[in-house]
Order: sequence, then C-alpha cells, then structure tokens
Amino acid sequence: MKVLIIEDNQDIAASIYDYLEGLGYTIDAACDGVTGLHLAVTKDYDVVILDLGLPDIDGTDLCRRLRQDAHRSVPVIMLTARDSLENKLEGFKSGADDYLAKPFSLKELAARVKVLSERIGRTPTSRLSVGDLSLNVDAHEVYRAGKYIELNPTLFRLLTFFMQNPHRVIKREELEYAVWQDNPPDSDALRTHLSNLRQVVNKPFDCPLLHTVRGFGYKLTDKNANS
Repeated sequence: MKVLIIEDNQDIAASIYDYLEGLGYTIDAACDGVTGLHLAVTKDYDVVILDLGLPDIDGTDLCRRLRQDAHRSVPVIMLTARDSLENKLEGFKSGADDYLAKPFSLKELAARVKVLSERIGRTPTSRLSVGDLSLNVDAHEVYRAGKYIELNPTLFRLLTFFMQNPHRVIKREELEYAVWQDNPPDSDALRTHLSNLRQVVNKPFDCPLLHTVRGFGYKLTDKNANS
C-alpha cells in the first residue's frame, strides 16, 4: 500500500511515517500544501493523510483542489486539532473521506487507512481534458480539436501539470518543481518552454487556453482568463 502524509508538524509526521512503514507500507511525505498537492496529483496513492492546519494551503482548500480541479478520488483522512462538528462538516464538504482529531492513536489511524484503502477504489486519471484539449498520460498523446499535437518530454510534463490543475493560477515555482523537481535550470528555461507550449496549444486555434496572469503566475483554462 502507498500512503502520502501531508503534515507540517515534523514529530507527528515522523511518528506516522515510522509506524506505517513498520507495517510494510510505502510512504511519501510533504511538510507543506504546495508540495503535498503536487505529489497527490502526479502520483498514485491508496490513501492520503492530510493535516488541516497547513501553513500555505490549508487542508480543506487542498482537498477541494484535489477533488474539483485535479479530479482525484484517492481516499483522504483529515487530521486536525479542531474537532467541532462544524470543522468536521467543512472537511467532509471539501471531499475528505474520514476525520481524526489530534491527539490520536497510531493504531487507530492505521486501521482507518486500511479500511479506506479497501473500501474506496481509485478512478483512472490517465485521460485529462480542458475544453477541446485532451491529454492521455499513459499513451503520451495530446489532441486539440481533433488535431494531434506533438510535444517533447519537458513540454508534455508541463502541460500534464497544467491539465491536472485546470482553471487555477499556478505560480512559477510550482511549474518549475513539476518539471525539474528540486533542480531547475539556472537559465530562464521555464519562460522559453511556456512560449513553445503556447505556440502549439494556443496559436493555431481561435481560443487561447494558456494564459499569463501578470504578477501571479499562469493558468490553463477554457473559461474567462480573468475569472
């Protein structure tokens, strides 16, 4: 079983990591929402353990993006010190499958992870679409309005990340991490790749999909770019 832990408290994250790893699970961990969201939308997990009180993107917003923007159905257990009914309802409304208040028993958490992984199956996410643009992750194929678009591996990774996060503004740092992980080029390579991507995704068609949101980042959308 593969589990993602998104928790900014290093002691809690380490305890969960060690306990689940001792059960034979494969574990990835992130200490902030941006990294956690990136992992959750680019890799396949059986369960995501998500802290509500993250410093950048809070747990409810992250879960909502995971469900509504990236269309991921991976089971999510939300961890939080806020155990009021209102907080629980907000967590479930954002797409969480289970809710565990701190402090909690690691044994109970592991039991909930096992139950969720067995009860909720993941839906395939190899086919992505935004407007008339479609991408098949497994086949490495991209079409717009029925026309095949040939992309090199870097542009394919870049477009895949955009299509896994449609209609939202994505910062430069997120895009660089999606393409190059922790080793982005020293030169302004991202700007060049975005220009090349626009040439094949936008230019030959009437309606542009890839937009620059000045001062904030970039957005792939078939809606009003300023909305």
